Amino acid sequence: MSTTHHPIAHGGAPAHRPFHIVLTSAIAALAGLLFGLDIGVISGALPFIARHFQVGDQMQEWIVSSMMVGAAIGALGSGWMARAIGRKLSLMIGAALFACASAVCAFAIDPAMLIGGRVLLGLAVGIASFTAPLYLSEIAPRKMRGALISLHQLMVTVGILAAFLSNTAFSGKGDWRWMLGVIAFPAIAMLIGLVFLPRSPRWLMSVGRRDEAQAVLNRLRGDEKAIQTEMREIDDQLKVEFEGWGLFRSNRNFRRSVLLGVLLQIAQQLTGINVVMYYAPRIFGLAGYGSAHDQLWGTVIVGIVNVAATFIAIGLVDRWGRKPILYTGFTVMAAALASLGMLMHIGITTPAHQYAAVAALMIFIAGFAMSAGPMIWILCAEIQPIKGRDFGIAVSTFVNWVANTIAGATFLTLLNTLGHAQTFWLYAVLNAAFLLMTFWIVPETKDVSLEQIERNLMAGKPLRQLGQ
Repeated sequence: MSTTHHPIAHGGAPAHRPFHIVLTSAIAALAGLLFGLDIGVISGALPFIARHFQVGDQMQEWIVSSMMVGAAIGALGSGWMARAIGRKLSLMIGAALFACASAVCAFAIDPAMLIGGRVLLGLAVGIASFTAPLYLSEIAPRKMRGALISLHQLMVTVGILAAFLSNTAFSGKGDWRWMLGVIAFPAIAMLIGLVFLPRSPRWLMSVGRRDEAQAVLNRLRGDEKAIQTEMREIDDQLKVEFEGWGLFRSNRNFRRSVLLGVLLQIAQQLTGINVVMYYAPRIFGLAGYGSAHDQLWGTVIVGIVNVAATFIAIGLVDRWGRKPILYTGFTVMAAALASLGMLMHIGITTPAHQYAAVAALMIFIAGFAMSAGPMIWILCAEIQPIKGRDFGIAVSTFVNWVANTIAGATFLTLLNTLGHAQTFWLYAVLNAAFLLMTFWIVPETKDVSLEQIERNLMAGKPLRQLGQ
């Protein structure tokens, strides 16, 4: 993509401006694709890794959850990195880490080296999951912002599906090294693409580089009036002094919004979604599908449903509102997991039972992808006051990965101690509890300005009334 300066067009933006914006956003959204690939790839590779290194369930849990440990650390430091060196350079570091860590995993000579490589992958995921949506929000024009940020979430689901397809392609020879190493190729493509992307105009202005910021906006907007308006808005935002930890210590109302963000992220992870993503072949095995081929094709269907149901969320979020979608999703997920547990309790012995088990699993995936998946991230961004937004989102993202680690590191242990049916019933009960949590403390923020939400929060209104 050309980096030459284009003259400002008067009377409207030229046709190539939207193309530049979409192309820039697509390259940045590759971070979501890599994120999804890393989530999805381990499920298909794990059975072959377990056989190759002769490891039991506990070591498998560590191999899976080590990535989340790295992601928690990466998410915690990514806010500082994005401010210190900028969004673009942070994404480039993340892409380079993706490529290097994938190679370490592919050439691992023992479980310890594999775990180390996955911790590095986690660092990349933590950086990308924080920085990519931030970068997209700052380079997108207001009218395209929601769609382009949603593109990142969609690319995560596409990445998961691509990983499941890749796993299936390599499963014939059980080549887990290629399953893990193939991630390096899109990571290198992203790194090369990022070289040609502009820096965030908001970050450039925050470090006093106004002329560069204006040049970037000229390239992306092409409308003199829109550029000047946006620069004034950025100036106004930069006048707000971010307090973060100081505000958290001194202001009870900010602590309430951070706590709500933390509870929402815990709820998202303890729905059981990533248990399904990480251990999908194992779950299909419990559902009566014994061959590795059948199990891996089952994961492909999981990926397709995950992508398709994400479009439901994109279409309904600004029509239904956040809470009705969460009510629907938690109800569907609780019912689906309870049904799956019941089938395992009575015994999956016939083809009809197998089909019913797969249907329950797909309904669960659809319930998550159209509700808690995207809605939690939207709410966590909306409920934080501007002075503490970076801090609040960083804390909730960190907790997301901690909860993710706990879920990934305990699933096989739960299966072996509680039993198969009881484990899925436990997750069904948790989804029912999150339904009650949504009713009691989650606000409806549809069609409410961020400023109004902040005024309600700082006035001490109950959390569920922040959108009123």
